[in-house]
Amino acid sequence: MKKTAIIIPARYGSSRLEGKPLLEVSGKPIIQWVYETAKSVETCDEVIVATDDDRIYNAVKHFGGNVEMTSTEHKCGSDRIKEVADRHPDFEYIINLQGDEPMIKKD
Repeated sequence: MKKTAIIIPARYGSSRLEGKPLLEVSGKPIIQWVYETAKSVETCDEVIVATDDDRIYNAVKHFGGNVEMTSTEHKCGSDRIKEVADRHPDFEYIINLQGDEPMIKKD
């Protein structure tokens, strides 16, 4: 059965604001706000955070999210998404949702 997935690339080492996905906004890390919004999309079968960082991995696990580790060699989030997508051949549609948009709406 083919599925739709939202994959959220998240890295710790941003050149402009290191650790941005873990910054807290109203008591939750930014990555959690994004993840929870993605989970509220009715047409999505699965949400996965794709990261190469143990701190982000552990934070996502802590709030009960689905997360997969990726290579530290990726140059961009799209590469991180491709790695995760390659592990899931049942994903027919993949949505790239940036992990640093805590105010994004599901629409």
